[in-house]
Amino acid sequence: MTWQRPTGTDPAQTVVTDARTRRRRVVIAHPSPDLYGSDRQLLETVEALRDHGWQALVQLPEAGPLVPELQARGALVRIAAFPVLRKSLLRPVSLLALPWRMAASTLALVGVLRRSRGALVYVNTVTIPQWLLAARLARMPVLCHVHEAEQDQAIVVRRLMAAPLLLAQRVIANSGAARRAVVDVVPALDGTVTVVHNGVPGPPAAASPPARHQAAQPATIALVARLSPRKGIDVALEATALLAAQGRDVRLVVCGTVFPGYEWYEEQLRERSARADLAGRVTLAGYVHPTWPVLAEADVVIVPSRAEPFGNTAVEGLLSRRPVVASDVQGLAEVVVDGRTGVLVPPDDPPALAWAIAALLDDPAAAARLAQAGHDDAVERFGVARYGAAVAGIAATVAGRG
Repeated sequence: MTWQRPTGTDPAQTVVTDARTRRRRVVIAHPSPDLYGSDRQLLETVEALRDHGWQALVQLPEAGPLVPELQARGALVRIAAFPVLRKSLLRPVSLLALPWRMAASTLALVGVLRRSRGALVYVNTVTIPQWLLAARLARMPVLCHVHEAEQDQAIVVRRLMAAPLLLAQRVIANSGAARRAVVDVVPALDGTVTVVHNGVPGPPAAASPPARHQAAQPATIALVARLSPRKGIDVALEATALLAAQGRDVRLVVCGTVFPGYEWYEEQLRERSARADLAGRVTLAGYVHPTWPVLAEADVVIVPSRAEPFGNTAVEGLLSRRPVVASDVQGLAEVVVDGRTGVLVPPDDPPALAWAIAALLDDPAAAARLAQAGHDDAVERFGVARYGAAVAGIAATVAGRG
């Protein structure tokens, strides 16, 4: 098989490579063609590797909006279906067929990797472990980037998900929470996993300081997230209802679409938004890109997730120079310093979220100071240059170039 840059509407074409660039070729396996948190982080990874002399060959299981974004950054893309360990596959009926699907996928991927003549395999998630095994069978060095911090699964399932990481020479975790999630269940990974916080690009223009909230205008609360229960959109709705019950003129703007299989959750959100106490106060805007204009118009940005390995949207809120209220969970507690760069509240607690939003609306000067401190901290800790240098350095070491 050869590789050829996709053209026209056929996403299955492959990209021709040159043996002279073998030491500069990295095969990246990624589970999604979408454009959300880990997908956008992949774009930063591709740019960083490109700037450090690598040619990225990205493998995706299906076509989607991520493809042209990758190509714009010089990546070569191949679309070919492979299993991804989503929660729907962890049901008893699906589990029966899963071993056979994974075995067949692994064998096929060994051939793909051998023909790619890459110097490194970069697996961008724990949910496609067959790529780790295929890389070892193809005798290629392999690096895995963990963007997940699953802690609500049974301990046996968590161990099964983390164990394949033992096949990687090195593992990058996007937060201390993600690192703990795998090391706690597979202690042998302790010396292998390095934390590299995400690098998040800021808005195209310098973010303006938040305008003082005017009582005569509705206060805008912004939330950017996939529509799923773990993102806590329902918590945001209930907090907005509590604020409205206090007589506050508030509106909630939610930017995001539903995960496949969670259409029921979007229906629940729409039904709840239509009730009398919220009618006209909630906008489910769907997929919005870029989200910077939405964030710029917000009085407060919220991230009410029940679980969050990192929290790119929290960083984007900080970079927008807006006060951020986030759940005190996992990676969000690493992004937001409570009381200094933002406000942390208990997860799944609408009254606590409503209280924090109200406190910021009632004290615009304090909110502006918090927003400025959050902006400055985010620029320093989550810059793309820092991220790129760290990831490229680890990749070079694994490939034997460092």
